[in-house]
Amino acid sequence: MRARLTLEYTGTAFHGFQRQPNLLTVQGTLEAALYAFCGAQLTVHAAGRTDAGVHALGQVAHVDLPRPCAPQVVRGALNAYLRPHPLAVLAVEAVDADFHARFSAIARHYRYVIVNRPAPLTLAVGQAWHVPVALDHEAMQQAAQCLIGRHDFSTFRATYCQAASPIRTLDRLDVRREGDRLLIEASSRGFLHHQVRNMVGSLVQVGKGRWTVDDLKTALAARDRRAGGQTAPPEGLYFTQVDYP
Repeated sequence: MRARLTLEYTGTAFHGFQRQPNLLTVQGTLEAALYAFCGAQLTVHAAGRTDAGVHALGQVAHVDLPRPCAPQVVRGALNAYLRPHPLAVLAVEAVDADFHARFSAIARHYRYVIVNRPAPLTLAVGQAWHVPVALDHEAMQQAAQCLIGRHDFSTFRATYCQAASPIRTLDRLDVRREGDRLLIEASSRGFLHHQVRNMVGSLVQVGKGRWTVDDLKTALAARDRRAGGQTAPPEGLYFTQVDYP
């Protein structure tokens, strides 16, 4: 039985999604719960491998269970075995054998959260990037639109990114303010390593008044990571949703 799992987790508790020896990871923790549930060593495949510190509200994974089982039973058992880790299985669905969490995806959605106020964080520690100086979110929104479309995003990829090509199509990049929080929403079929965090870091340069829209365009055209802004910290990033046909 191939099962599709929808996951929620607090990224600051894990050393990323991908299994690593002697480190607590989302994949390793979930596979341990699966072993406790069905007594078999199973491999979990995810829609995207989030970095250490990056959270998920709607990560999707699939796993091949050794026998059919009611989805609600699988969800309940896995959540019991996952305690006390901040990782929850929100939903389980039986899917066709050709479904693949990564390769069947047609869109991935991320949200980046900035708390923009002079006072330090209390409740949002580990859940947002604190930027104490005022940010012009309208200028950031205007600048973000120059990144929409199909581009060479070399300026915004990690220097050790292993993707074969830096060409990606960015479908959405929106910045809005809700009180002292700035929410940046990004959507694409696929992202380069650190692409969202690097775009956010550059947009913050615009928000601070250090860059203009033309400066961001110039950085994009440079196709050089050294031309971009800082990499925003991982704790502000949320993997919110994956779309499938």
